[in-house]
Amino acid sequence: MDKLVNGFKPLLQPLLALIAGLAVGAIAIVIVGGSVTETYAEMWKGAFGNFYFVTNTLARATPIILIGLGVALAFRAGFFNMGSEGQMVLGALSAAVTAIYLPGPGWLKLIGAIMAGMLAGGIWSAFAGWLDARFRMNLLITTLLLNYIATYFAGYVVTYPLKDTTGSAAMAQTVMLDKAAWLPKLFQGYSLHAGFVLALLGTILLYLFMKHTVKGYEIRMLGGNPLFASYGGVQRGQLMFLSMFVSGGLAGLAGSVEVLGTQYRYLDGALTSPGYAWSGIMATLLAGSHPIGTAIAALLIAALQTGGMGMERNTEVPLEVSSIIQAVLILFVSAKLTYSFIKRKKAGAGNGPAV
Repeated sequence: MDKLVNGFKPLLQPLLALIAGLAVGAIAIVIVGGSVTETYAEMWKGAFGNFYFVTNTLARATPIILIGLGVALAFRAGFFNMGSEGQMVLGALSAAVTAIYLPGPGWLKLIGAIMAGMLAGGIWSAFAGWLDARFRMNLLITTLLLNYIATYFAGYVVTYPLKDTTGSAAMAQTVMLDKAAWLPKLFQGYSLHAGFVLALLGTILLYLFMKHTVKGYEIRMLGGNPLFASYGGVQRGQLMFLSMFVSGGLAGLAGSVEVLGTQYRYLDGALTSPGYAWSGIMATLLAGSHPIGTAIAALLIAALQTGGMGMERNTEVPLEVSSIIQAVLILFVSAKLTYSFIKRKKAGAGNGPAV
């Protein structure tokens, strides 16, 4: 019984945050003159109303889950990786370029593109780790700033050297990928693709890695108590590179599956506009960096976003109500982090877990 209670404890805060978010959203709906029950019913239908909407929600959750898992790993190790957006963009660009130029059959292009995307995201993330280890540059700042370099670089590449000059040449995008290199759809005629299976597989593997391996234990120990970890012989620098590389690799994988399973080319702004990276970070924070909790939180956030679109289509209530609910979720998470930070400072601890 105690185990059951302890198992549900981590879910308490996300549940309270969700209830508070829905309550604030209800106030916003009343202010704009809508019906709360009708609006939330339309939001539910927009996310889970039928099989088509369910697959749309799962497809939107796919990159959020993968990014959230990567951020969760870095947070568990005690490192703030806020560069998921740039890592995802470089991963997507590398996957697209590999799928376009790698010779060979479609399956080889597909595998090569996924590997290239993960490698690019991992290297970009590990670079920030190297700057921290070598020059003591703040990881939070460098990962944030590297986002701009990555997105502007990718934008330049698809605007000039790799721009598709055929068809809709006005758009900054690469040429369409060979159809043989596309990720297969899980259901014919629906948007959900095999990237969702990779996201679920990544969730299980990360959970098992963190729970049942020596490296996973060392990462948890480093994030929970760096001084004790150092006393126990844990190599901080080595684990930083490992956790940052895998963290960025998962973000790169998120970009790769979006290019190979949804857009079939790299399109400038198509990955940054929906805010996948920030949604992934929010899912991680909401779940306290637990891999399975992160996947569930990502599904919740994706449902709020797709449900919000359905709500806007069928009611007079604007899409911003969905954003208000997400903002309240962030507010709750921020309050928890701030409280933990202040508590740690009062205790005189210079180090501690990232979340």
